[in-house]
Amino acid sequence: MLRELKTLVMIARHGTFAAAGQHIGLTQSAVSAQMRVLEHGLGVRLFDRSGRAAVLNAAGRHALPLAEQMLALYAQMALPTSAAEWQGELKIGAIATLQTGLLPETLPRFRAAAPRVELKLVPGVSLNLLSQVDAGELDLALLIKPPFELPKELLQIALAREPFVLIAPLDVEGDEPLRLLAEQPFVRYDRSSFGGRRVSQFLREQRLAVREALELDELEAIVRMVECGLGVSLIPRAGLWLQRPTHVRIIELGELTFCRELVAVLRRAQRQPALECLLDCLRETARDACR
Repeated sequence: MLRELKTLVMIARHGTFAAAGQHIGLTQSAVSAQMRVLEHGLGVRLFDRSGRAAVLNAAGRHALPLAEQMLALYAQMALPTSAAEWQGELKIGAIATLQTGLLPETLPRFRAAAPRVELKLVPGVSLNLLSQVDAGELDLALLIKPPFELPKELLQIALAREPFVLIAPLDVEGDEPLRLLAEQPFVRYDRSSFGGRRVSQFLREQRLAVREALELDELEAIVRMVECGLGVSLIPRAGLWLQRPTHVRIIELGELTFCRELVAVLRRAQRQPALECLLDCLRETARDACR
């Protein structure tokens, strides 16, 4: 029955019997035969068979996370119980500011605790990294907390909070954030990103109509635009710009302060000693940074 469960997971991941078969070395007819065996054993149909796509019905959607958990438990029977004994590769996705923020401080700790684990770091933006974890392409993603509920098979773990500040060119006078936002051109943190959505929410709550000069997603680039006098911006206190001399004024928001939350996301069925060790190291680094 284990092979049928593995095939079910691959079908759900890749969308068709044919695509699943290509990834596990089976013909489409063999995949179909395995699903008939599984459905017969369970006594329920798992798919709405219409067209080429293999769409899980309600019974299939109920069975999928349970199948993943059963496979994970079976795999753990042969796995070491400590991170120090673990061997293999972990694929970790991370947004840019976490690659230069928490991770450099975390990885030496992790290397000392799990010396046999090979890490592969995958860069990306939060939404793409979340999709890659959901698809099983990443073991763990470090990103900005999504502004929506995650699927129940994904686990979200809080790491840190980063407050937003207003940055302005050196020659712009005044310390009142709302007045500066109303009067100066605005360099917007990409509104399609999770962090940018927090900025948009803040502007709506304050009923501010800003004069947009530019919209982009890279924090370092935003800082450079402000340094060159393009306008003011709202960005989190995060990234390499904090570690170099900057030619901007940093203005705290005071009682208006809002934050973006950094989280780790993984599949519930994927929890294992090496990942747990990495999460512990990340939390320890985040705690040290707050002291």
